[in-house]
Amino acid sequence: MTPETQQHGVVRRVIATPRFFLAIVIIALVIFFGSVKPAFFSGPFVIAPLLTSVAIFTVVGLAQMMVLSIGHMNLAVGQMASFGAMFMGMSYDLWKLPLLVGLGIGLVAGAAVGGLSGWLVARTGVNSFIVTLAMSFALIGLVPTAYSALATGSAFIAKPSGLDVIGRDSFASFCFAGYCGPNAIPIIVVPAIVVMLIVGYLYARTRLGRELLMTGSNVKAATLSGIPTGRRIVLAHALSGLLAALAGFFLASSTGSFTPGIGDEFMLQSFVGPILGGTLLAGGYISVSGTFLGIVLTLLIRKGLDLFGVGIETLNVLLGLILIIALSTDRIRLLARRRSVKRVQQTDALLIEGNPL
Repeated sequence: MTPETQQHGVVRRVIATPRFFLAIVIIALVIFFGSVKPAFFSGPFVIAPLLTSVAIFTVVGLAQMMVLSIGHMNLAVGQMASFGAMFMGMSYDLWKLPLLVGLGIGLVAGAAVGGLSGWLVARTGVNSFIVTLAMSFALIGLVPTAYSALATGSAFIAKPSGLDVIGRDSFASFCFAGYCGPNAIPIIVVPAIVVMLIVGYLYARTRLGRELLMTGSNVKAATLSGIPTGRRIVLAHALSGLLAALAGFFLASSTGSFTPGIGDEFMLQSFVGPILGGTLLAGGYISVSGTFLGIVLTLLIRKGLDLFGVGIETLNVLLGLILIIALSTDRIRLLARRRSVKRVQQTDALLIEGNPL
């Protein structure tokens, strides 16, 4: 195979990925919204809030992607974010702890409740849909009750040093072709990028990440290969809870307070981003960059339609349609993958039959 043929093959594979399609659509929408509504390029009023939302919901998408990688789902991702953020608020408001110490406590709380869900799934064999749905209802009752008993006005409002810097400050300036005025890039984007790099490295470069994907691809085969699938299930759910709690922290830092309503809008976005980006709902394949692009697309559509004065009800209907399309696309990809594997198996069988040995 010549280098030119290999290069063309790489190009074809890139074009065939959902990520390429998402990138094209995002570019087209940016051009369209910017042309029709020049206010779309307002740095501090449009671009900065949009990027803040992208940073928060990308982490939410990664939280869901963790359990999708093993073929599970986390319907309590929003409530786990609220649960972890509650411990952060308690750390700052009641215990007067520093920023990083309180953040660590909240992350441990999120990982613990996520790990509990994973342990119940692995121990009982009950579908993750049922377990995380039950966990969601339990936390819906627990978190507001705790806020009512411990917080003044059902909110923790104490702000440790550095919280506003992460959630509300921006870099001095950023311009693109004369657009995007000052304070267009919020600092919260930086930790979100770091999280993406860490998660990407986990799945692409570590044995642990490969074992998670093998567990999602075929749990029986993974078990026969010596992978402790039960532990990997617990780990995936624990990491999902940890990332959900981190997203709750980002949201609280951007709004300036910790409330029981943190995470209420997380569940839909947590599914739309990964599935649009190419992550298989059945498990075994994920895409960190695709999750990011899927989140960017949905939030870009929301922001653009908001500039046109479209109501929140219409936006929610549109997001629901996007999720249906994403699920249909996921099903098509799964069927195509199974047919491809079946063709390979049939080819191997014919080769074995024709082998004189």
